[in-house]
Amino acid sequence: MTRKIRLGAFLPGGGQHIASWRHPDQPADGATSFAFHRRLAETAERGLFDAYFLADGLAVGFGGAREGGNARVAGFEPVTLFSALAPLTQHLGFIATSSTTYEEPYTTARKFASLDLISGGRAGWNVVTTTGDATAQNFNRDTQLPHADRYRRAHEHVDVVRKLWDSFEDDAFLRDKETGVFFDPEKLHDADHKGAHFSVKGPLNVPRSAQGHPVIVQAGQSEDGRDFAGAHAEVIFTAHQNVETAREFYADVKARARAHGRNPDHVLIMPGVSPFVGRTEDEAREKYDRLTGLILEEDGIGLLNGLTGGTLDLKGHDLDGPLPPAPPTEGMKSRQELIRRIADENGFTIRQLYRWVASARGHFTVIGSATQIADTLQEWFETGAADGFNILPPWLPTALDDFVDLVIPELQRRGLFRTAYEGRTLRENLGLPYPENRYSAARAASRAAE
Repeated sequence: MTRKIRLGAFLPGGGQHIASWRHPDQPADGATSFAFHRRLAETAERGLFDAYFLADGLAVGFGGAREGGNARVAGFEPVTLFSALAPLTQHLGFIATSSTTYEEPYTTARKFASLDLISGGRAGWNVVTTTGDATAQNFNRDTQLPHADRYRRAHEHVDVVRKLWDSFEDDAFLRDKETGVFFDPEKLHDADHKGAHFSVKGPLNVPRSAQGHPVIVQAGQSEDGRDFAGAHAEVIFTAHQNVETAREFYADVKARARAHGRNPDHVLIMPGVSPFVGRTEDEAREKYDRLTGLILEEDGIGLLNGLTGGTLDLKGHDLDGPLPPAPPTEGMKSRQELIRRIADENGFTIRQLYRWVASARGHFTVIGSATQIADTLQEWFETGAADGFNILPPWLPTALDDFVDLVIPELQRRGLFRTAYEGRTLRENLGLPYPENRYSAARAASRAAE
């Protein structure tokens, strides 16, 4: 089977660009409008996207410090939203974010297993460790856990969730009305987990879905994040400004997956891309300039502070001067490093920097015609930089419509993207294998050895 580009749609209802809510096309209440999210899901499915992806935060942020800016100061909890959207679609996957730092494994396992059943096997879990003291203060702490501690907890958290997802074997439920046997108790298993961070007996009270269990997604790219990705992730959302660093990341994470005994082909790397699409490059540039011109100065400053881990104080600094050093953070270390690199490599002033990252907060912004954007995606895909992309339309719904109506047909003409969904589950459409239940696998191995 010919390798195809995989596409996720990153679609916060409040818009992606920090000033998107001010655009005439963007509903100002989009973040809390279910009707608008339904429209976005329907458009993404019309475009044959693999999944609708949503990030999530557990605290309010002002002045652009929260992803997406002030239009996302309040919004839906993503698993709840996706449980409502799933029955209104047939093929689109739903990847929701949930925190290993502030949530117990049993709760995570239960809600994602439920979404997976409701959607017929189209759920994905975006694993995050969650940064920021403001979030910590909503969960009985004064400050966030150190970066390394968060990742140690995350490794164990994912391990427990996977054990719980295997509580019932695939054929455990007989539901035989004649005999009165509802399920086979020998095919129900406790997790019996005792570790450094969690003690969980189990079993989970939700069965497996049509795709076995939700797809594991992850977005960290620090050293700890890369190792976590190699050990656990099936889809990786990553941020790069050029194809060279994307290739390095791609090769590194695939090698780490191989070192963990995994098939690197089953680890899909999907960099974020924020496209301004026009019928000509000039038209695309006009769209970019129009949206960029709507950025409020205080929002730009807040955005940079958020992206550099909350340690950068820009008060009193000349916005047309260089970005000052930011003290180390226990927050998003890789994003802090990326923002610094963008500023240094481009010689950006503070103002130029926040204008550039306003579209996608460090992800790659591409401006051009459908042909030019398809050229870029093709280069990354064919030269070992990506298995696909998470598309971050700068404002909604128009920029999503532009990509679906102009770029996707161009990718299809080149034979790079599907013309119909391959399957019904998210795993089938992503080309990922069905995860065999560990207890069924052990029983089969025991029989084979006899």
